[in-house]
Amino acid sequence: MPNDQLMIEAENLTKQYGGFTAVNNISFSCQEGEVVGFLGPNGAGKTTTMRVLTGYMPPTSGHAYIAGHDTLTDSLEARKWLGYLPETVPLYPEMTVEGYLAFVGKLRRVANLWERIDDVLEAVDLLDRAESYVSKLSKGMRQRLGLAQALLHQPKVLILDEPTIGLDPAQIREVRQLITELGKSHTILLSTHILSEVEQICNRVIMIFNGEIRADMPLATAMGGENGQRIRLKLAAPAENTPAVLAALEGVRQIDAAGARQWELAVDGRDETRLAIAETAVTAGWGLLELTPFKTSLESIFLSKMQEVEAVRQISLNNEEEE
Repeated sequence: MPNDQLMIEAENLTKQYGGFTAVNNISFSCQEGEVVGFLGPNGAGKTTTMRVLTGYMPPTSGHAYIAGHDTLTDSLEARKWLGYLPETVPLYPEMTVEGYLAFVGKLRRVANLWERIDDVLEAVDLLDRAESYVSKLSKGMRQRLGLAQALLHQPKVLILDEPTIGLDPAQIREVRQLITELGKSHTILLSTHILSEVEQICNRVIMIFNGEIRADMPLATAMGGENGQRIRLKLAAPAENTPAVLAALEGVRQIDAAGARQWELAVDGRDETRLAIAETAVTAGWGLLELTPFKTSLESIFLSKMQEVEAVRQISLNNEEEE
């Protein structure tokens, strides 16, 4: 059974469209209060995963849970806990802003509906457009209206697919501030192509490529902030087992290749850890050339993972050609 503390859980999720596998046996979970960035290139499986998690479509296999409720077998209960902003917001242009929210609120049986409408319109800065027709709203305003409907029934879980798409810089800043504030009392899974947005909002990042999860890490650790640090290591004569030996050291959280005879290590930030890395390199005779702490950007981490995935794909293609 799902853990009570897990507000979002994907368990061996697979989604296929005919012979195409969009999501391939992925598993992850989000604890209560986490704000998680869900990243990947176009076609990686982000939107499909979100649609399965929200109950919008069923998985081919596996399970999805919202606050412990299976989105397939206990869909209505799961949706009570969930607010969803899809990439393309389903709005009715012939309705007014408040009329649309009233319609959505009645479907969800929202108590004190008109008070909630005023609250969410104020939160997304649309209170002065309450009587405007949806057809008269700009794209940015429609996006904010979509966020308002996701918040209307006061869900504890928010799944947001490209929440700032189509907004101008000032509106983007406002929505980011709103999501940051919501993150104090909600569990949020956020998909976006704006990596700086994830750096500002999220405390954890999941990266998906070709329907498979390739990275799942606390953002601070990945970027070398707070209780973590990134170290660049260059060796003159590394051994074949050098990465494995370094990865086994206490305090080393992750190791990634960064070029010929070079690695980038995510460590816990303690002096003892850096000393252990240096002593291991010297004792093993690897020829320590560089051991430098640095901070990296989420963009560089993302591109590095993308290169790794592409390298694996090329090896697989080459093997198929040889066969």
